[in-house]
Amino acid sequence: MTDTLAPLPPAILLMGPTASGKTALALALARHIPVEIISVDSALVYRGMDIGAAKPSAAEQVQVPHHLIDIIDPPHAYSAAQFTQDARLLMAEITARGRVPLLAGGTMLYFKALQDGLSDLPAANPAVRAELDQLAAEHGWPALHAELARIDPATAARLAPNDAQRIQRALEIHRLTGQPMSALIAERPHDPLPWRLLKIALLPSERSVLHQRIATRFTQMLDAGLLDEVRALRAAWPELHLGLPSMRCVGYRQAWHYLDGDIDRQQLIDQGIAATRQLAKRQLTWLRGMEGLVEVDCLLEGEAVLERVLGAWKMAAEKNV
Repeated sequence: MTDTLAPLPPAILLMGPTASGKTALALALARHIPVEIISVDSALVYRGMDIGAAKPSAAEQVQVPHHLIDIIDPPHAYSAAQFTQDARLLMAEITARGRVPLLAGGTMLYFKALQDGLSDLPAANPAVRAELDQLAAEHGWPALHAELARIDPATAARLAPNDAQRIQRALEIHRLTGQPMSALIAERPHDPLPWRLLKIALLPSERSVLHQRIATRFTQMLDAGLLDEVRALRAAWPELHLGLPSMRCVGYRQAWHYLDGDIDRQQLIDQGIAATRQLAKRQLTWLRGMEGLVEVDCLLEGEAVLERVLGAWKMAAEKNV
């Protein structure tokens, strides 16, 4: 029997760890494919956070339409559920314009939520979070990570011992529901995306080279004025504090401690680079758990990365003619 259903429209997911070249590749792809870029980055949503978030420049954003950049102020929060809702709407609008949604970034939770859906997790509870913050102040986040490993080993296994934001959320959910977050996520409803997804993963063939890229980029951010950017953020929004998701972003937390006199410049550099490496490690762990990826070595020279991705795009198109 002939299948009379029209093929699903295409979309590209461009994923990879920090410093793997996602922004440059997305812009290069736009020269060959009629795409609009949807940012999948929990830092790029914030206004005023440009240098530390490695936000595409104004000139780059003019070259090709970008979405979900500069949409909220740093004192506010933006969730995976909000991202999923916004991204689905944008994908539909881009497809209706006859263009291809290109979702590019490194916030793996957003990618996973978009593809697999979200369970009905409880809303944030200020009282529980205050209690957990107090425990962390007394005992340290590694101790709370150890508690999480006891009650929810699956979630703890993918979190670094100092990943305060995610450890807090997982413990909060357990205290509010009595169930591990991993079990609740496993029960989430499956609502497949009505797009034909080409999932590209930029992965380093040599982790040490990625680490060098990370170190170089962090020092370049400092040279570009990261500390002045954080000073300006604190002046513009006096209500900012380190407990907010925006200021928990890698680089911003370390710059905050430096400006408060808690660490010196060398410690700022060392801690910033170490935290960014930990972020990359977590991103790679997420990617290892994803299926159907087209893996591309992000360390290939010249136009090789672009050529590999364009080749994968062509093959995917030929399969669905």
